[in-house]
Amino acid sequence: MPTVAFHTLGCKVNHYETEAIWQLFKEEGYERSDFEHRSDVYVINTCTVTNTGDKKSRQVIRRAIRKNPDAVICVTGCYAQTSPAEIMAIPGVDIVVGTQDRRKMLGYIEQYKNERQPINGVGNIMKNRVYEELDVPAFTDRTRASLKIQEGCNNFCTFCIIPWARGLMRSRDPQEVVRQAQQLVEAGYLEIVLTGIHTGGYGEDLKDYNLAQLIRDIESNVTGLKRLRISSIEASQLTDEVIDVLRDSNIVVRHLHIPIQSGSDTVLKRMRRKYTMEFFADRLNRLREALPDLAITSDVIVGFPGETEEEFMDTYNFIRDHRFSELHVFPYSKRTGTPAARMEDQVDEEVKNERVHRLIGLNDQLAKEYASRFEEEVLEIIPEEVFKEDADGGRLVGYTDNYLKVVVPGDESLIGKIVKVKITKAGYPYNEGQFVRVMEKLSV
Repeated sequence: MPTVAFHTLGCKVNHYETEAIWQLFKEEGYERSDFEHRSDVYVINTCTVTNTGDKKSRQVIRRAIRKNPDAVICVTGCYAQTSPAEIMAIPGVDIVVGTQDRRKMLGYIEQYKNERQPINGVGNIMKNRVYEELDVPAFTDRTRASLKIQEGCNNFCTFCIIPWARGLMRSRDPQEVVRQAQQLVEAGYLEIVLTGIHTGGYGEDLKDYNLAQLIRDIESNVTGLKRLRISSIEASQLTDEVIDVLRDSNIVVRHLHIPIQSGSDTVLKRMRRKYTMEFFADRLNRLREALPDLAITSDVIVGFPGETEEEFMDTYNFIRDHRFSELHVFPYSKRTGTPAARMEDQVDEEVKNERVHRLIGLNDQLAKEYASRFEEEVLEIIPEEVFKEDADGGRLVGYTDNYLKVVVPGDESLIGKIVKVKITKAGYPYNEGQFVRVMEKLSV
């Protein structure tokens, strides 16, 4: 049996797509092997969101070539899409496929075996208007299932290369989404995370259909689904209709990830983000009225070109006043090929790091405050794995619907089930809980 090994860099969408590519190999009779072992084929799914992403991708490609110089080396993903020539120039790379036409990969492997000529299968992503169907009936790590619903982004923020790597917005057929959601539930998943490059933009390219309707259709047509999570949504996509659906739903969780990037109108303008802080505040207030216990997590870029101390403090104060429950804080890093990388007034690294630390300090404080609201309450978690920090492995870790990470005593038989736990000690990054009872069982 031929073997294939995968290495995925970057985001949840890439991890989803690696699983989808594995399905294609499985259908052709391949066996999956560990990336650190010798394999007949290596597939490296690359990231290009930062210059470091490119560099890491190149390191992993070279590692695969060293493992087995005779293997077929396939490189796919965002870095492959934006810089195919750069990757083809690495001695030992055989096949490059971008962020589309992944189904052609197996054909290319056969072609390569016959002709022994490197193949560049990367096309112009900007011309693509059709969503590429890639099915994932089950995931290698078994607890939360991702379901990709859209591809691409039309925003062109000045710091971001992703529209060039992923192309323009295209939505998956709603019937396909519902069908795959049901398939995942039947495979035993109780929670599904809707994911994409610009997830909240779902439906912008469809006639008379949008994200709110998709959520309604999943809820009314998928039986047995307990939790539905949206991986990320822009403030501008939080329409009144979406907020109403979130409020009325029995399965959408009390957690939204809403990227803010900056809390300063002047910085947002330079970033070419399409909202003002007044608008963002209005959406947060509307959400909180509809869902009082909602956890709001966010991404923030610190030290964007030209960011003054005042602009940074606007961000800091906004996040503090609106009580976000967790932040992903990124120091701005230049991405070659984006307008922001060419801007004057790049912020000094030391200033950036000092601001990052201040925001991380605020994050710890806000996360603890949010978690402490649920101390002594009984919540439901889905244990995902054994808690690695315990030497004896006697505890499990999982998430509540509102994205609190909880550690509870328990054995592996509870992984993937819904478990009622009492939060005995709130904290951050995790809370301690006490086991109350099991609710749902996985059929896997």
